Amino acid sequence: MGPENMDMRERVGVALKQAMKDKAADRLSTLRLINAAIKDTEIAARGGDGDGQLGDADVLGILGKMVKQRQESARAYEEGGRLDLAEREMSEIAVIEEFLPRQLDDTEVRDAINRALTSTGASSIRDMGKVMAELKGRYTGQMDFGKVGPMVKDQLCTGC
Repeated sequence: MGPENMDMRERVGVALKQAMKDKAADRLSTLRLINAAIKDTEIAARGGDGDGQLGDADVLGILGKMVKQRQESARAYEEGGRLDLAEREMSEIAVIEEFLPRQLDDTEVRDAINRALTSTGASSIRDMGKVMAELKGRYTGQMDFGKVGPMVKDQLCTGC
């Protein structure tokens, strides 16, 4: 079974085992952090009525948050002159991003927003939730929704 047929959790597990064999300590450490974040979220999901099994979209959300946290930390370390720590954060981001789909460029993001506006029939700011739900359903892990939200708002809010 090739990597394209595996779910995200299996892909992380396979990479983790390979990093152990390769004795790639830094890579292994990051993969263990990913695995722990997935397991923590599964345990939390079990508390409700769910079975605790996360789908790929859930795992992509976790990975996206992990990247964002590390980007913020790296920025803080750079501002504090701790380039060694900033570099470690950046190397963790590189490992995490191996499991994320390719990020859309600015033009692709604008096109995706326009398609979502059309497909949802959005016409006012009240439709923002519908548009964001459409984008998250199709593009989780491929765009930064913190940046996309204001772009959608600008499109919907011509007279606000």
